Parts: sequence; C-alpha cells; structure tokens
Amino acid sequence: MTLFGTAGIRGPVEEVSPSLALAVGQAAGDPGETFVVGRDGRETGPALAAAMEAGLESAGADVRRVGQVPTPALAFASQGRRGVMLTASHNPPADNGIKLFADGVEYDSDAEGAIDDHVARDDAGLARWDQWGDAQDLPVLEQYRSAVEDYVRERFGERPGTDADAASNAPLSGLRIAVDCGNGVGALATPQVLERLGATVVAVNASVDGHFPGRGSKPTPETLAAFTDFLADGTEPATGDFDLGLAHDGDADRLVVLGPDGEVIHEDTVLAVVAAHYTAVSDADDPVVVTTPNASARIDERVRAAGGRVERVRLGALHEGIARERAAGADGTEIVFAAEPWKHIHTAFGGWIDGVASAAVVAALVADAGDTDRLRAPVTERPYRKVSVECPDAAKADAMASLESALPEAFPDAAVDTDYGVRLEFDDASWLLVRPSGTEPYVRLYAESDAVDELVADARAVIETTVSETA
Repeated sequence: MTLFGTAGIRGPVEEVSPSLALAVGQAAGDPGETFVVGRDGRETGPALAAAMEAGLESAGADVRRVGQVPTPALAFASQGRRGVMLTASHNPPADNGIKLFADGVEYDSDAEGAIDDHVARDDAGLARWDQWGDAQDLPVLEQYRSAVEDYVRERFGERPGTDADAASNAPLSGLRIAVDCGNGVGALATPQVLERLGATVVAVNASVDGHFPGRGSKPTPETLAAFTDFLADGTEPATGDFDLGLAHDGDADRLVVLGPDGEVIHEDTVLAVVAAHYTAVSDADDPVVVTTPNASARIDERVRAAGGRVERVRLGALHEGIARERAAGADGTEIVFAAEPWKHIHTAFGGWIDGVASAAVVAALVADAGDTDRLRAPVTERPYRKVSVECPDAAKADAMASLESALPEAFPDAAVDTDYGVRLEFDDASWLLVRPSGTEPYVRLYAESDAVDELVADARAVIETTVSETA
C-alpha cells in the first residue's frame, strides 16, 4: 500500500476521506505527542480535520487546532512538536490531502512508510481509555506573519529615508505589488506581510473560497491570464503601475512571480536569483544550495558565480536533501537555500517550503535591484522544453535502466548523473533530464539549450527507440 506521493497524501475526497484521515491520525498519534492541525479553504477541510483530530486523540496525542492557515504557517507552528495540514495544494476543489510535519519539517520517506504500514494493517492503534488526548484552539497566524516580517527586516534592513520612524524606511517602501491569492489561504498572510514591510499592495481573488471561483488553484500562465492583463493594464487608481506581481496556489507553498508587464518570470530564473542571493551573503566556507534534477543549469551558474555549489535530490524530497548534505558536510558547510521550481525552503527561517516568505524575499530583492529586469539580468535564460514520450507503466523500469547507458552513448561529451532519472550536462551549460512520470504512462524529457530543438529531437529519438525495444 502506498498512500504518499511526492507531497503527502493527495486525491479526490472519495479516497482522501474522513475514514482515511481517522486511520492516518491513529497511525501518527502516540501518547505524549502534541500535534498542531490546520487546513486550507477547501469545503471538505472541516470534516477531514475533525476526523484527523479524533484519530490523533484516540491514539493518545494532544491536538492544537490552528484553523484555516497557509501550509507554511502550519509548518511554522509544528516546530518543537508535530503537525498535520489538510490540503490538496494546487489540486482541483474536489480533492483534498494530508501532509505531516515533525519539528517544522515534512515527514521523510521512512516516517511516511511507517504510516503506510500501520494503515495497511488496519490496526486502530487505540490508546488506553485514560491516555486519550485532549484538544484546544491555538491561534498561530499572527505569530507567523510577524515571524516572516521580522525575518525579512533582519536580512534586508531599513531603506534610506528622511525619517527613521517612517514607513518610507521599510524594506519594501515605494514598491507597488499586485498579489493574486487565487481564493486560497495565502490571502490570510501574504498581503498583510508585504504591507507591513512597506509595500503598497493590491490583492485580487483574496477571499478564501474552496470552490476557487476566481481561477484554478494552480497558478499557470493560462489560469493567470486575467491577472496578467490586470498587471499590464496598470491603471489601478490606488497604485498606478505595478512593480511586480505575485501569485499563490491554494495553500501558499508555491509562488509564481510576474513582471510589471504581466510576463511570468521563469520559475528557474526566480530560483537562481534567490539562490545566488543566499550564497553571496553567506559567510560559510562551503555554501550549498539543494535543488532537484529538473531544475535548470542557470541555477548552478549563478550559485557558482556567487561562490557556492549545487547538490540535487529527488523531486518532493528537499528536506531529505538538506539532511543528507548536512550529514555529509564538513566544518564550514552550510545549506543556505533549498528549492525546486515554484517551491522554496529558506533554511535560515525554517525547514519547510514557504511561499509567503518567498513572496517577501523576492519583493525585497526587487526593491534592492530597482526592478525585475535588473534583478534577472545576470541570469542566462536559454530556451527550455518539456516533452512527454509515451511509455507503458509496466515498461518504465526497463526503459529507464536501458536509457542509463543509451543516452550517454548518444551524447558522449556530457557529464552523467543517474541518481534521479538520467541527467546529462554539457560544457556550454545545456542539459537534459529524462525521468518516468509518477502518475501517467509517459517518460518525461526536460531540456535547456541554445539549440534546444535539436537537442530534444536527438534525445527523443533515443528515448523512443529504447521504449519500443523494452515495451
């Protein structure tokens, strides 16, 4: 039985049901443990939260209800204890999900496997009647907002101004920001934090609504079309033109950044900019950025230029990569940042993915640079492609095993990494990655190069030949 994917348990509520939440709660809970339990804005959240609370308490754990919050706020509240977030992130309204935390960090694969095994045994795991836990409400949202604000003020300081007590000295003073909250719980934190840091903020789709009436909960160029037009129009009476746009998914762990003209800035460019910042300001001898195999070589370029190095870990396992690199590191090694596209862990702030903190940090970097164009100018943005090649699920393992030799043979000048798929890197910073889809009958090909069409065509031919020989 495998309940967990790359981001917790997630799916339609017919599967992620109250009975499953009860079972997971009973599997996770133990006498003496305390769990904070939160939820996003989905219609099914209250019922799932009630079932989760019943499961945890009947297993002996105490529960602290934090209510409707962004996922990063729940993770923040789980420091020093455990946590459960009921969210399906960017999935459609009919879905929901379960994500577990321990001391501010997502459960690793071993901890998730133990939950899997417990639920598969259909063992209620009830504590003795006199060991059942209790529940109390625990407001955390304001504490979380203040923590993000303090973190950004500490890192970026006050801006030059005429009055030391004036708002014009705040890190984001003078910045005009539009935020598309997507009717998600990011509306409860991001606009407020940005305003406290001195920005003029206009929030759209800022009412929390589990039907996501304003747009799809996943922020993509297609779902953000109306927001793009809003930015490009630049006629909001209170602000005039905007300096940048920010958009969240349903639970505010993802962040999409847009320029003042409404153009979506490539997620790897955002990652490269933030990674380079953290590397440059670190005083560690060996600053390390952890990212994933599908992340662009532009990140490696900018981090190397700033004096650091990049290490990769499988998708959905940034927390495991951080732990691995910390364990392997010598004196002077510091994990300064960890990220996969759209999702960032600010390690000096906490061990969780945090789209609210990312919004504030990116905005502060824009304020320092002067505008988004100057911020992204040092990043070399090569053409990028993502292609799906049909491959039956039953053939994926054999196809990937064969591609570990077939692709290097076809591209003998490339450096090869087969830890998480097959990744080839070239001297000109071009790269390609081939990995199996975890949900569909495809092998995914990612490529970035000044000659990307040629690279994709050559790699695709190798993949298709290999799949046909192994299917």
